[in-house]
Amino acid sequence: MIHRFAWALAALIVVPSSAVAPASLTGRWKTDDGKGIVAMAPCGTRMCGRIAELLIKEPAGGQRDERNPDKAKRSRKVEGLQIYWDLVPHGEGWKGEGYSPEDGRYYTAHLRVKGNKLTMKGCVSVFCRTVTWTRVA
Repeated sequence: MIHRFAWALAALIVVPSSAVAPASLTGRWKTDDGKGIVAMAPCGTRMCGRIAELLIKEPAGGQRDERNPDKAKRSRKVEGLQIYWDLVPHGEGWKGEGYSPEDGRYYTAHLRVKGNKLTMKGCVSVFCRTVTWTRVA
């Protein structure tokens, strides 16, 4: 009787494979266009991403967030800018919010890590774009 109870208890605490956490986002990722490095790290109980480094020639004083829809934010430097926030596990990947300083758009972000590749799909309404970034040291 105890033996059957132990098996029943074990069956209840086994985690189904669909509940496995997605691969870690933590690290530095080179963008698909080679223009920058984005650092992904925990921020509280969620994940966030910042532009850690620009790999392009910047204007004197640094590249600014000139296309931001909020005119008060257009003087912010792009390097150091948080572009992902509220990223949480979602299925086999991550879901949260994103911002592109290149076009000044906010979007819903879906990210998935496979090995040293990070596939990011950003959607504004029904329009989506997918890019793949590469992990760097």
